[in-house]
Amino acid sequence: MTGQEIAVNIPQTLDPVYSNMIQIAYKDDEFTFVFLHQIPSINQARAKAIVSITPTHAKNLLTVLSKTVSDYESKFGKIKAADEKQGDGSVTTLRGYS
Repeated sequence: MTGQEIAVNIPQTLDPVYSNMIQIAYKDDEFTFVFLHQIPSINQARAKAIVSITPTHAKNLLTVLSKTVSDYESKFGKIKAADEKQGDGSVTTLRGYS
């Protein structure tokens, strides 16, 4: 392994989750992502996972996600953004929570 590679152990009991909505909150020392699943036509969503990371890790995530989306679009074509007029509402930002 190189200096940047690590062995990742994924427990067999860890189930994948599906999320079609996210809430993002932040304060001075962390970003918190609440991954939700909203069923169409129902005004409710269920939290599926909550992940908190440092601001530095959030910035790194932004960089890696941007590169990954770019790589994806190079391979599969441009991702069509949701129509903002419809108020997609798939991301909610909560600022300065405590």
